[in-house]
Order: sequence, then structure tokens, then C-alpha cells
Amino acid sequence: METATALRSSFATCIRPSNRTDYGRTSSGSLAFATVSNKGFLSFSHPRVGLKGVSFRSHKKRSAIKASASSDQAGPTAPIAPLQLESPIGQFLSQILVSHPHLLPAAVEQQLEQLQTERDAQEQTEEPSAATTDIVLYKRIAEVKANERREALEEILYALVVQKFMDANVSLTPSVTPTPPTGPTHDDKLELLHSPEALEMIQNHLALILGNRAGDMSSVAEISKLRVGQVYAASVMYGYFLKRVDQRFQLEKTTKILPEGISDVQQRVFNDEQVPPPHPEVTSWAEAPSSGGFGQAVKPSRLRSYVMSFDAESLQRYATIRSKEAVRIIEKHTEALFGKPEIMITPEGTVDSSKDEVIKISFGGLRRLVLEAVTFGSFLWDVESYVDSRYHFVAN
Repeated sequence: METATALRSSFATCIRPSNRTDYGRTSSGSLAFATVSNKGFLSFSHPRVGLKGVSFRSHKKRSAIKASASSDQAGPTAPIAPLQLESPIGQFLSQILVSHPHLLPAAVEQQLEQLQTERDAQEQTEEPSAATTDIVLYKRIAEVKANERREALEEILYALVVQKFMDANVSLTPSVTPTPPTGPTHDDKLELLHSPEALEMIQNHLALILGNRAGDMSSVAEISKLRVGQVYAASVMYGYFLKRVDQRFQLEKTTKILPEGISDVQQRVFNDEQVPPPHPEVTSWAEAPSSGGFGQAVKPSRLRSYVMSFDAESLQRYATIRSKEAVRIIEKHTEALFGKPEIMITPEGTVDSSKDEVIKISFGGLRRLVLEAVTFGSFLWDVESYVDSRYHFVAN
């Protein structure tokens, strides 16, 4: 049950709000996102990483937030996060993250109060009823102010996500280069941030991505940077979804109102599920024989069975990222991490792969990226809910 990637589009198209988002079962019995984007591209698949893809070229130079000391990276210039915060509020919060991260919640509270005051004042300002030019000017000023508040809100959310990684003593990957640096992955720290039931789902997610290389963490492969970025963005969305359903699952488990027959559903789903064939682009670098099939690592779990018992409407609701601000954060963070992809479409409607860029990355490094992405999405759900309780911005 994994989120989908739009292989014919950039990160922005992959995660931008779509005309319709469905969450359904594949022919194998597993679950997958199906998204019809605004550009009409249909995506319905498990995220896989292939050798070929579209190259990246950064059109906007970004610098990461720098800290005097990082949680698990030594050195005076170790980056806290790949995305540079640009609004006045974002730059202020960046300084707090560097110098006094424990003061960030109080600073965020203060900034949210200020944003609320500004929004209330604008709503109470009467629209001019005089000349047409005055009305146009008023609307333009209101639009600019609204955009400034939205950008500040996005960066508040991002700063809170970064702080949660700092609290967990885990550093975000600063950037992905043609030859990513090797070092400690701290997978165990990331795994401890999830409930046991959610971790089972994450392990299945990793098994579907890595295939029969799941146990081969030291080997290095050349993989399309675009595909890795799409898997990362899709895994962020998966983490957001997973935290959302796990929160409901944990509540119902605690209050002992879980639907009856979850164990029976679990066994039925596992027995009926067919082993999905490997993705054709996965076999090019994950074709080493193993004792188990590609899909045999997908194990039953109570949370997985719980999710598969949802009706279509509930799946649709839980698979949707609630705010445009959260969507923009995923897009900006992924672009800052991997660079902005240069997409070339031929007159025939196919992707021009003549400028493909590949990166060398170990399967252990890829596993760490996916774990980080899932955790990022989980944290994003948490901070979105926290901020919305103080400054309402999530659509009902």
C-alpha cells in the first residue's frame, strides 16, 4: 500500500492538488494512490526507483540553514535543513532554530497571534465603494497581504517540522548530489518515532521500493535522480497519510472500539494477495536472485487491515493532504533537496531522456531517504494540526 509517483511529471505535478484523488486497491489487493493531475496525467502505482529519468538543473540557488552544532553531524556548518526560509518570519525562526531551538514554540505562538490580528484587521476593512481604480487597488493590496501571510504560514510549518527532527536528534539530509556522502544513517532513531503498527506498514513500504535488495544495504547503484526525488515526495505523502490513519487507529484501540473482525480481515487480505510483479525499472538494478519474491516481504498487520476496511469515501478523505500550505512545503522541500527537474516533453508526448542525470547511492542510503521522507510526512501532519488549532487555515 504505497503512494504513487507521477513519472511523466516533476515533483510539483506529483504532489500538487489534483482534480481528483482516489485511494483504492490494486489488482494485487494492496492499496495505492491514484491521482489525476491538473495536467491530465494519471498516476496509479507503487513508487519504484529506476535507472533512467529526467535530469535535474537547479534554476534557483538555495542555501541550507546553518547551525553552530547539529544533532548527529559534526562541524560548525552542519545544515539543519535543505530549504532556506525567505520571509521575514521564516528568517526570524531560522535564527531561533540555530541559537535557541527550545524557544521556537513560543516564537511560533507569537507569530501566529500576529498573523491572526492582521487577518482580522483585513477582514474588518470595508471595501471602497468609490472609483473602480480604488477597488482594484484595494483588492490587489489584500491579495499581496494574503500571499505574504500564506508564505509565512508555510515557513512556520516547515520550521516546526525541522524542530521535531532536531528534538529527535536526527539531521535532515542537506542535499542530494551525484555522489551522495556516506555516513551513519541513524535508521533506528527514525524507526522509534513511529508506533509499532505504523512501523510495520513502513517496513512494507520499504520492501516494495527496495525489492529483493532490501537486505543488501552496502551495494551502490546508479539511479535516476528524478525517480529518487519522486519516491521521496511520494513517501512524504505516505507518511502524512499513515500518521493520519494511525492516529485514528490508536484512539480506537485505546477506547476499545476497533471494528470487529480486524484479525479475520487481516488473514483474508494476506491470503488473497497475489505477489505483485517487479516494476520493470526496478529489475534493472534489483535483479539479484533472492530466496523471497518481490512481494513476499509485504506482511499482514493490524493497521493495514484496519485501513483496508475503510469505505471508499473514508479512503478518499484520509488520502488527501488537507491544506495547500502542506502541499507547497512538500514541493519546496523536495526541490531544495534534489534540485528543480528540467522536464522536456517531445512532440509525441514522451519524456526526453537525452539529458538524464543519475546519482550513485547505496541501498542503505536509499532506505534512509525513504525513512526520512515518511517521518517528514508524519511530522507535517502533526504540525499542521497544531498550527490549525491556533490559526485556522485547513479547509473543512
